[in-house]
Amino acid sequence: MKLKLIASLLLATIILVACGRDKSEKTNEEVTAVNDTVFEYKVDEFADVKVLRYRIPDWEKLTLKEQKLVYYLTQAGLSGRDIMWDQNYRHNLTIRKALESVYNNYTGDKSTADWKTFEVYLKRVWFSNGIHHHYSSDKIKPDFGPEYLKQLLTDTKTVLEGEAFDVLFNDKDAKKVNQAKGVDNVALSAVNFYGPNVTNADVESFYKAKVSPNPKKPLSFGLNSQLVKENGILKERVYKSGGLYGSAIDEIIKWLELAKGVAENKAQGDALGLLIDYYKTGDLQTWDDYNVAWTAATEGNIDYINSFIEVYNDPLGYRGSYETIVQINDFDMSQKMKVLSDNAQWFEDNSTLMPEHKKESVVGVTYKVVNVAGEAGDASPSTPIGVNLPNANWIRAEVGSKSVSLGNITEAYNNAGSTGRLKEFVNDDEELQLTEQYGQLSDKLHTALHEVIGHASGKLNPGVGETKETLKNYASTIEEGRADLVALYYQYSPKLQELGLVDDWKKAGMAGYNDYIRNGLMTQLIRLNLGDDVEEAHMRNRQWISAWVFEKGKADNVIEKISRDGKTYFNITDYDKLRNLFGELLKEVQRIKSEGDYAAAETLVETYGVKVDQVLHKEILERNKQFNSAPYSGFVNPVLVPKTNDEGDITEIMVTYPETFSGQMLDYSKQYNFLPEIN
Repeated sequence: MKLKLIASLLLATIILVACGRDKSEKTNEEVTAVNDTVFEYKVDEFADVKVLRYRIPDWEKLTLKEQKLVYYLTQAGLSGRDIMWDQNYRHNLTIRKALESVYNNYTGDKSTADWKTFEVYLKRVWFSNGIHHHYSSDKIKPDFGPEYLKQLLTDTKTVLEGEAFDVLFNDKDAKKVNQAKGVDNVALSAVNFYGPNVTNADVESFYKAKVSPNPKKPLSFGLNSQLVKENGILKERVYKSGGLYGSAIDEIIKWLELAKGVAENKAQGDALGLLIDYYKTGDLQTWDDYNVAWTAATEGNIDYINSFIEVYNDPLGYRGSYETIVQINDFDMSQKMKVLSDNAQWFEDNSTLMPEHKKESVVGVTYKVVNVAGEAGDASPSTPIGVNLPNANWIRAEVGSKSVSLGNITEAYNNAGSTGRLKEFVNDDEELQLTEQYGQLSDKLHTALHEVIGHASGKLNPGVGETKETLKNYASTIEEGRADLVALYYQYSPKLQELGLVDDWKKAGMAGYNDYIRNGLMTQLIRLNLGDDVEEAHMRNRQWISAWVFEKGKADNVIEKISRDGKTYFNITDYDKLRNLFGELLKEVQRIKSEGDYAAAETLVETYGVKVDQVLHKEILERNKQFNSAPYSGFVNPVLVPKTNDEGDITEIMVTYPETFSGQMLDYSKQYNFLPEIN
C-alpha cells in the first residue's frame, strides 16, 4: 500500500503533484551537480502540474559497493518503465513515439499558440505515463485540433493513424479506471489489464475457479497477467521472461543479477535471487516466497521496491502496476521513528477494533525513513510519500511488513510549497498558526501511523476471502480509509508525547485534525472539474471519513460549518468527540473488511465518498482561481553517472540533476525503450 501526498496544497506542507517553467528547448544532457548552498527544487510547471527535483543526501557516505547496488537497482527499475505505459493504455506507446517524433523533428514555427499547446499536451502525457490523467484517470484533452496534429505528423514524416490517432480527439476510452456504481467497471475502463469484451462477470468467475494450494496462504491470482479472451475462452497472458513484456523483463533481470552480485548481505541477496526467479517464471508461489524473504531482509543501508505491486489501477483490484523505488536508509530519522514499530502491539491492543478483529501478535513491523535514489513506473513522476508492503494479508499476519516514509521527497515538497491556499481556507488565525507550527510534524506522524500501524492492524475473520474478492471495487478505498482512521485515532493521543514523538500532543493532534477535515470536505475538490464525482480511492476515503464524522457529530456540533462573507469554512469545536467518532468509524470499517461485508462498504462509500456538494464545489473552485501554483506535483529523478577505468570497472558514481523535465523524458524514451512491439 502506498500513501500519496495530497494535503499540501492545502496544508503548507503537503502537495500531491506539481509544475514549473517550460524549459523544453533544453536537453537532459544539461545537468547540475549538487550545490551546497542553493538547490533549485522546481524544474517545470504546466497545466495542473508542477515538476520538482529531489536530492540524495549523504551520497558520498555510501561505499562504492553500496553505490553500485543503488545504480544497478535504479537501472533495473527504469528498464521496465515502458511496461507501465502499456499497462495504462494499449495505444500509449504508439502515441508517445509519434508525439516525441514530432517534438524532436519539427522545424516549423514554435512560437505559435498551437505549438505551445502541443508541448503542454506532450508534457501532460509524459507526466501521466499515458493519455489519461495520473490522478483523475480522465482522458487528457488536447487544446489543439486534429488538423493541426495531422500537419505536424506530415511535416515530421511521422505516422500516427487509425484508432491511436482518433482516440486523442473522440470520446472513446474516456476513463482509465471507471469505479462508478452499477456499471461494468472492467468493460468501461481503458486500462490495459483486460482484453476486449472481458467483463466484470468474466473476471469474477475466472478467479472464483482458482484454488490456492494452501487456502491459508492464498496466492495473488491475476497480479502479474493480462486477462484476455481467445476464441471466447478466457486466458492469462503472464508478465515474465518469454511472456508478455518479456523483452523489458529480460533487461530488468540483467540489472537485478548485477545488483545481487553486490548485495549487502546474504538475506538481501537471497531475496533478489527469488525476485529474479519470479521474473523468469511468473510463478505466484515464487512471488510469495520472495515477499517473505524481502520482508525479513531488514539489515543494510539499501532497500528497494520492484515489480507488479499496487492494484489501484485495476477496477476490480487484481492486477498490479509496475513500479520501483530505490531507497537509502536515513539512519538518524529511522532511529527516531523506530519507536512506532517497537510499540505496534500497544497500538493494536488499545485500538477501537472489536476484540475478534485485533491481532493477538503484531509481528515483523519495521519502519524506516528513507531517501529515494530513483523511481520508475507507477511511482514516477507522481510519487507516494509512504509505502507499506507486502500487500498479502497472510504475510502481514505471519511474517510482518516493511513501512517506509520517503524523507527527501517530503523535504522537496515542503521546500517548494507556499501558504497562500492555506490562508484562504483556514477558519481563523488560531487554525493557521497551529498548521504553521505543527503541520509538518503532524503530517509526518500521520504518514507513519498510516503505514506502520494502520496497514499492519486488524485481521480477517476465519474463512473470509481476500479483500479484493469480498469488497471488489471498494477494496482500495476501504483499506486506505481504514489505515487513515488508525492514524487519525492515534494522532490525537498522549501516547505520542509519552513516546517522545511530539512536545505537545494536543496541539499537534489538533493541527492534524484541522488539516484532514479541511482537505476532506473542501480543498481536495480543486482537483475535480465541476460536476465530477469523486473516483480516486484516496480522495474517496478522505471524503467519506470527513463527511461521515461531520454528519454523525452534528447533534453535538463537533464540526461546525461556517459561512462568512460568502465563503465556507469548517471549524472543529470538540477534538475529543471527533477522536471518538474516528474510533467508532474505524471499528465499523474494520468489521466491514474482516467480515467481507460488500453491502456495507458500498453504502458507506456511495453515501459519503462519491457525490460532491455542487454549490460548495463551485465556491471552492472560484476561491482557488487566485492561486497560480498547480495542485499536483511530481519529480524528475537524479541521474547516476558511473565512471569506469580502462578495464571497464566502475570506480565512481556521480549524482547529477536534470535541468528539464522534457529532457529527462526524451532520454528515458531513448535509453529504456525495451518494448518496441506490443500487441
